[in-house]
Amino acid sequence: MKKLTLSIACSLLCYMSTQAQNDWMKTSREEASTKIKKDAADTIPKLWKKGLNINVNINQGSLTNWAAGGDNFSFSLGSNVYAWAFYKKGKHSWDNVADLAYGYINTTSLGGRKSDDRIDLTSKYGYEIGHNWYASGLVNLRTQFTDGFLYPSDTTPQLSSRFFAPAYVLVSPGFDYKPVPEFSLFLSPVTSRFVLVMDDALSQQGAYGVDTGTHFKYELGAYLSANYIKTIGKNITYKGRLDLFSDYRHNPQNIDVFFTNALELKVNKWISALLSCDMIYDDDVKVFENKKTGVKGARLQIKQVIGIGFTAKF
Repeated sequence: MKKLTLSIACSLLCYMSTQAQNDWMKTSREEASTKIKKDAADTIPKLWKKGLNINVNINQGSLTNWAAGGDNFSFSLGSNVYAWAFYKKGKHSWDNVADLAYGYINTTSLGGRKSDDRIDLTSKYGYEIGHNWYASGLVNLRTQFTDGFLYPSDTTPQLSSRFFAPAYVLVSPGFDYKPVPEFSLFLSPVTSRFVLVMDDALSQQGAYGVDTGTHFKYELGAYLSANYIKTIGKNITYKGRLDLFSDYRHNPQNIDVFFTNALELKVNKWISALLSCDMIYDDDVKVFENKKTGVKGARLQIKQVIGIGFTAKF
C-alpha cells in the first residue's frame, strides 16, 4: 500500500510539473508575439483589385377606369453594369473599366422605345515618373447596343444611331495625375480620335461628321479626362467623369464634352436608388432641328435617370 501511495504521489507531482511548464511556455510565446512587429515588407501586396456592380430597376403601372387619365399600361426597365480591374506593381499601373447601361420603356400611347444605351470601355497603362505623376497611354471605345430613333411629333420615327454607328475610338498618349485613390486627371496634347459610322443609311446622310458616303473620320486634338469616385456617406457613393476633346483640324474652339454623373443611395445589401445625369455636346451631331428657324444643328444633350431596384456588388 505504501508503495502504491508513493507511486501515485510521484505521478501527480510529475503531471503538475509538466502542466506548469507547458503553461509557462505558452505564456512566454504570447508575450514574445506581442513584442514582435511584423515588417510591412513581409506582406505580399495584392496586385489586382477587381469588382463588379450591377443595378436593375423595374417599374410597372396599369390603369383601369381611371378618371384622372393616363396610359393604361406602362413598363420600364433600367440596368447598369460597372466592372473594373486595376493592376499595381511598383511603378507600373494598369486600369481597366467597363461601363454598360441599357434602358427600355413601353406605354400604350407611345409603344416601346429605349431610354438608355451605352457601351464604354477604357484601358489605361501608366508608369510612375514622379510623385503622383504617370506617363500613360489610354484607349477608349464608346458606342451602343441597339438602334436609336428620333421621334418627331408629325412624322414617323427616324433612325439616328446603331451599334458602331457611331463608335468613338480614342488612342491617347499623355500624363496621368493621381493625388488620391479616388481621383485621376489624364492630360494629352496629342490624341487620335476615330469616328466610325458603320451604317450605309447614316453614312449617306453624313451623320456624326463623316463625309457623305464614308464610314470613317479621323480627328487629331487635345484630350482631358477627369474621373472621381467617392463614398460620401455610409451608404452614398458618387461616380463622375468629365471628358473634353478639341479637334485641331476642325473648329478647335468648339470643344466636345462628355460628362456623366451617378449617385447611388444604398438602402440595404440588395436594394438601392440610382440617380444619374449625363450631358453630351458634340459639334458634329447636327440632328436637332430649331423649331423657329427649321435649321438643324448641334445641341447640348441631357439624359436624367432615377431608379430604385436591385443591386449586387462583387
